[in-house]
Amino acid sequence: MTQRVELATVMDRLAVDGLVTEYAVAVDDGDWQTYRGLFTPDGRADYRSAGGIEGDAGKVAAWLAESMRLFPMRQHLIVNRRVRFGVLEQDTGDTAQVQADYVNPMRLDRSDGGSAAPDFVCGGRYSFELTRTDDGWRLREVVVQEKWRRLPEPGPTR
Repeated sequence: MTQRVELATVMDRLAVDGLVTEYAVAVDDGDWQTYRGLFTPDGRADYRSAGGIEGDAGKVAAWLAESMRLFPMRQHLIVNRRVRFGVLEQDTGDTAQVQADYVNPMRLDRSDGGSAAPDFVCGGRYSFELTRTDDGWRLREVVVQEKWRRLPEPGPTR
C-alpha cells in the first residue's frame, strides 16, 4: 500500500467511527432529524430482536421518538468496533461493515423523584452497513441483536 492509500484508509476509519458515534448520540439525545440524516435515502433499521420494529429510517425514527419517551435518561456505549471495507462497482472502499457491541443503561421516567440510577439495562451487538455517498459515509442498514437485558426490580407490594 502506498502512503496515500494508507492515509485514505485511516481517514475512512475515522469517518466511519464518527458516524457510529453520531448514531449513538442522536438516539441518546432524541435528535430524530439527525438520526434520519445519518442514513442513505433507502436506509433501514431493524430493532426487532429488542422488541422493536424494522423499516425505513423515517418510520423507525418515529417509532423510537415515541418509545424512548419512557426513558428520559439513556446512554449507548458502543465498543469493540470491527470495521471491514468492501467493494462497490469495482471501486475499493465504497462500503463498510461495522460490528460493535453495546451496553445501554436507561432510566424510566420517574415523576416521583426516585433514584437516578439506571433501572433498565440491555446489551448486545450492532451490525452497521455503510455506503460512501457524495455527502460522506451514511448508514444503509442497522441491525440490533439484543443479547441480554436487566429489567427494573419489582417494587414493594402494599
